[in-house]
Amino acid sequence: VQLQASGGGLVQAGGSLRLSCVASGRIIRIDDMGWYRQAPGKQRELVAVVTSGGITTYSESVKGRFTVSRDNPKNTLTLQMNSLKPEDTAVYYCHADYVGEEFGATVAGKGWGQGTLVTVSS
Repeated sequence: VQLQASGGGLVQAGGSLRLSCVASGRIIRIDDMGWYRQAPGKQRELVAVVTSGGITTYSESVKGRFTVSRDNPKNTLTLQMNSLKPEDTAVYYCHADYVGEEFGATVAGKGWGQGTLVTVSS
């Protein structure tokens, strides 16, 4: 199972960006999907996660500004980011807990996208 993220870029403080992530491969089921970010010199942190049933969880730093959503039939994940701040600058990674087929066997795994850079200027 592969994850491909897109949508990063440069935006001024107060602006908006929309990140997308699509999962592909021999997917049987995707459970939790989420976004993480890693700023320079810092550890990767959770931004938002959404269960297959649509229950969402956000970090306190983005609550009220970011919205995570998913399209289960299309295996896509989206992060709408509004009121961006310079401290939101980071590489954003999508993540998925999945069950898929690999080499003829059913496997459970954790997939990561390649990361997309979000830069917010002040």
